[in-house]
Amino acid sequence: MWWRLLLGVTAGLVVTYLLLVALLLVAYRNNRNTSLLRESLRLLPDVVRLLRRLTKDPAVPRGVQIRLGLLIVYLLMPIDLIPDFIPVIGYADDSLIVAIALRSVIRHAGVEAIDRNWPGSTDGLGVIHRLAGRSTSS
Repeated sequence: MWWRLLLGVTAGLVVTYLLLVALLLVAYRNNRNTSLLRESLRLLPDVVRLLRRLTKDPAVPRGVQIRLGLLIVYLLMPIDLIPDFIPVIGYADDSLIVAIALRSVIRHAGVEAIDRNWPGSTDGLGVIHRLAGRSTSS
């Protein structure tokens, strides 16, 4: 009886994984402009420093700090949702998860938290704003 439960959970996880991969493929094919993805990958060291600084910023709510800490652990893990050796979409899952996390920071702590903690250039900050779903003029 327990093996049916284990089989059901495993099948559910596999289906969920395949759906996420399919969604990333569809999103990539619908948006052939991968410049934002390339720019965000180039900024990866600054993004990791930003996430680390945000986790230590006392103005950022504790729940957001915990989520960002978990995000850093996920980014440092060698196992990803989609392996990085798969061209383009291998890194797309990391960028997508970072974008979701940055949107959460903006929603709960404000854009000022990102601006205050950004360690890179102003051009890089503009990319981060676009990645987080904000225009560079706001």
